Amino acid sequence: MEKTLFDLSGLRALITGSSQGIGYALARGLAEAGAEIILNGRNAEKLSIAAQKLSAEGHTVHQSSFDVTDHASVKQHIDQIEETIGAIDILISNAGIQKRSPLEDFSASDWTELMKTNLDGVFNTGQAVANHMIKRKRGKIINICSVQSSLARPTIAPYTASKGAVAMLTKGMCTDWAKYNIQINGIAPGYFETELNQALVDDEAFTAWLENRTPAKRWGKVEELIGSAIFLSSEASSFINGHILYVDGGITSSL
Repeated sequence: MEKTLFDLSGLRALITGSSQGIGYALARGLAEAGAEIILNGRNAEKLSIAAQKLSAEGHTVHQSSFDVTDHASVKQHIDQIEETIGAIDILISNAGIQKRSPLEDFSASDWTELMKTNLDGVFNTGQAVANHMIKRKRGKIINICSVQSSLARPTIAPYTASKGAVAMLTKGMCTDWAKYNIQINGIAPGYFETELNQALVDDEAFTAWLENRTPAKRWGKVEELIGSAIFLSSEASSFINGHILYVDGGITSSL
């Protein structure tokens, strides 16, 4: 029974921003749990390399290169996936960017770009996929939030604002779509070792601060997010909705 609860065989998952980092790790994890995978990213070359890696491991993988910030394009590509590949049973909205600057110097153009990717992208993709899920009366949507959905640090106030908004959008999606048997939840990662974070990992002072600040006393490994994603993608979470699951080594629990 337990194995059936967490089995994703026969399901199809679209993961945005999945050519590297957290998105790729989650795609690989869901594939190992039995799901058919659709990778997404703006860079078609990087996407193809990621797809080849997963295919070489024996997984069923597709690619769909589109920009999550373009509402019309997102809808077109989602409709095309549904028509040519098949129903999207699971959506993980992972695409996101980071820009750092003191808030008093943060440019309006950087603010707009960050919000379009981190927030508008979640709305665009979620709405396009949900309109198909609503007709089927089933589906799973997981929005990737952050510890910055609840906490702030210097030089990333706009990122914090975007991720706080994603957490509340997740609750709003739940409020509107749970009645259609769609479960919409969020995963909020803490500090994880990824390509995008490598400069921080290599910064001895920052790593020392992080290890002191985090009860677990270390960086997270991207593989440690997979269990949460499988849980929220599976029947095991059939009555969990609008929840933000923090996977952060305890950083949001301790001052």
